[in-house]
Amino acid sequence: MENCENFCVIMAGGIGSRFWPLSTSDRPKQFLDILGIGKTLLQLTFERFNKILPAKNVFIVTSEKYKELVMEQLPQLNESQVLLEPIRRNTAPCIAYATYKIMSFCPTARIVVSPSDHLILKEDLFLSEIEKGLQFAGENEVLVTLGIQPSRPETGYGYIQVNEKLAYNNFDNLYKVKTFTEKPDRDMAKVFVETGEFYWNSGIFVWSASAIHNAFEKHLPDLNLLFEKGKKLLNTPDECFFINKSYSECPNISIDYGIMEKADNVFVLTADFGWSDLGTWGSLYENHPLDSKGNAVSGSKIFLYETEGCIVNLPQEKIAVIQGLKDYIVVESQNILLICKKDDEQQIRQFVADVSLSEEKKT
Repeated sequence: MENCENFCVIMAGGIGSRFWPLSTSDRPKQFLDILGIGKTLLQLTFERFNKILPAKNVFIVTSEKYKELVMEQLPQLNESQVLLEPIRRNTAPCIAYATYKIMSFCPTARIVVSPSDHLILKEDLFLSEIEKGLQFAGENEVLVTLGIQPSRPETGYGYIQVNEKLAYNNFDNLYKVKTFTEKPDRDMAKVFVETGEFYWNSGIFVWSASAIHNAFEKHLPDLNLLFEKGKKLLNTPDECFFINKSYSECPNISIDYGIMEKADNVFVLTADFGWSDLGTWGSLYENHPLDSKGNAVSGSKIFLYETEGCIVNLPQEKIAVIQGLKDYIVVESQNILLICKKDDEQQIRQFVADVSLSEEKKT
């Protein structure tokens, strides 16, 4: 495969509210060194794909307000590679914009689409699967997603049910997709895992520009028409005006619901490459080094006594003494301190709303 035909779209417009207070709307989790390794999640994602395609073929789709953060963290990119959304409209408009942009100068492109904030522990295996997907998508009119072998009955992920295995080249993990299922309850998730027919939906996609364009035409014609009307304005001084106008008319819809669940040419490459969407403090805990008491600690001056199973993330200069906690989240950032039970972290979004409302009343 020639690199000039392969492109990557990294979606980096989310606000990461479940990682509050570390992640805020001004600096969401994809722009943070949330793993404590000296690189942000966005930088890790870019570097991962840069191993198999040139930097000039990587596009970042993000909010207008995060442009400077992207350019600061990825100085390798030209400003024209950072596609700015005026408002958040979910993944379908985001992917449509990027597709039309890439097709404007490479109609025969093969594209991998990825979130900016996922953890991949086995990168070589992951990139091998991506290259297989690019090959398959370059030779067939298909939409490919990556499915993860489930390790537990997780209720926080969507699931993909597979149909028959496809005999294609030497691929041994390519299946036709039977169904997509949104986040199930615990009992249903257990059934999914026990059947062996279901995989976690990673939200990582591979296709040719023509295949996804045709899918937009068929399944989201109104959305597609918005971008079709103004495609000649891309790469001109009027692009910003065109995108702002188009987004104001775009439906708020995901690529999963809008296309993947409706199309009949969807396939999945199944694998286990150490994936996590790092969507919650709990998922970070599962992928963080633990001390002898099972605590995931970030901070250099933290003293724990009779404390176990906790997530503690504090500024490096903060001295903290914590005694007698079990299975708690303790996070401080930007003068905000959060202490809550790990099992109750789904309430964090409500905490954020309550704090915001309180601050608004003060002003």
